[in-house]
Amino acid sequence: MARIKGAMMTRKRRNKTIKMAKGYYGSKSTLFKTAKEAVMKSGQYAYIGRKQKKRDFRKLWITRISAACKLNGMNYSTFMNGLKKAGIDLNRKMLSEIAIADPAAFTALTEQAKAALK
Repeated sequence: MARIKGAMMTRKRRNKTIKMAKGYYGSKSTLFKTAKEAVMKSGQYAYIGRKQKKRDFRKLWITRISAACKLNGMNYSTFMNGLKKAGIDLNRKMLSEIAIADPAAFTALTEQAKAALK
């Protein structure tokens, strides 16, 4: 039987890594070893970034809700506690959208939260 060598698959694998490193600075985009290191590191950054994105958006929503609460004479934590006691189950994303798009509805929500706390 003929001997099978792995040159074709090795070349394919290396070209895939080089293609992923396209646009990287200097030899990181051309040399396999440095390209492999850069692609692995960029994959780690991307993974971490996907987690941070969720964190950052939650922080933004809470800041928006807090600012709207202060306009209605409440702070964020008492507002959220009041909503929970009133049985209003809205997530922070929707609450921040309401605070921006419809301040009158948000004011009604704060009044319901205040009433539930008494």
